[in-house]
This record gives sequence, C-alpha cells and structure tokens, in this order.
Amino acid sequence: MDQNILSEKKLNRVAYALTFVVLLLVGLMRRFKLDVGIDFSFLPPFHATLNALTAVVLLFALYFIKSNQIDLHKKCMLTALGLSILFLLSYVAYHFTTPETLFGDINHDGLLDEGELQLVSGSRTPYLILLFSHITLAAISLPFILLTFIRAYTNQFDKHKKLARYVFPVWLYVAITGPLCYFLLMPYYT
Repeated sequence: MDQNILSEKKLNRVAYALTFVVLLLVGLMRRFKLDVGIDFSFLPPFHATLNALTAVVLLFALYFIKSNQIDLHKKCMLTALGLSILFLLSYVAYHFTTPETLFGDINHDGLLDEGELQLVSGSRTPYLILLFSHITLAAISLPFILLTFIRAYTNQFDKHKKLARYVFPVWLYVAITGPLCYFLLMPYYT
C-alpha cells in the first residue's frame, strides 16, 4: 500500500478522534465546573481577539493562494490552525471553570427574570440565532478543517482544493461571528 495513503488514513483517524474528544469536552463543560483556584473571567476578550486574528490570517491565506504564493499560504494556514487550537484550549478552560454568561442578565445573577427578558426582547433572538449558527458551524467544520489540512499535508492538492472551497468560508464565518457574539454579550459579563 502507498505510504502516503497509509499516512493519510492514520491522520484521518487522529482527526476523527480529536473531533470526538473536543465535542465531548464542549458537551461536558456546561455540565461540570472545576474549581482550580484561578479566575479565568479575563478570557472572553482574548477569545474574541484570537477569533478575529484567525479571520484576518485566513483572508491573508486566501490572498496568498490566489496570487500563487504557496509558502506564504502555508504559513498563514498553519498560523490560523495554531490560533484556533489556542482558542479551543482557552475556551474549554474558561467554560470548565467559569459560570455561563447569559445574554440579557443585567444583574449578573445567572438567571433571566421577566424584566430582563423584556429589556432585551428585540435583540435576544438575533443574538441567539447568531450564537447557534456560530457554535453549530464550529462543531461541524472542525473535522473538515482537519481533513482539509491533512489533504495538503499528504500532498493531495486536488482533494485539498475541493474541500477548501467549502470549508474555508465556514471557518471564516466562525472566526468572524465569534467576536460578534462576544461584543453582543460583553455588557453581561461580570
């Protein structure tokens, strides 16, 4: 069997395993809270910054591949992947250790009473739609981002290009909507 295909199959298994672990952690982080003695409440603006930087780097990567600057494209994609990994680790640490912030929770008690719901009634639904699309597409895109990377790493550039046409805009959307969600939620952080 071709060594490249063997390597690809192993990498694909790693990508699926990583996706499973990440999705499991994301599912558990809202159910369990850990007291590690560190206040991670400073992380949401860091997360927004990482997402914004990822979006910028992805746009540079697109520019570089369109202008046939392959090495710069590779560097940008590795940077975007690194920023996304750093975001993911930080995001999971934050959500495992910090109570959830609710859109509209003006008094920061972790509950939305009738008065708070009335105050944000016109803006809560669009926020939740944006947040839902961001989270859903982030979860769906994760394995495809990894698989697209694997296709490039194993020199299967035709397959890489076919996947990237669909994966790239979704990844970019997730990277842009992350900071938007943060800015909309910012007034409700303690």
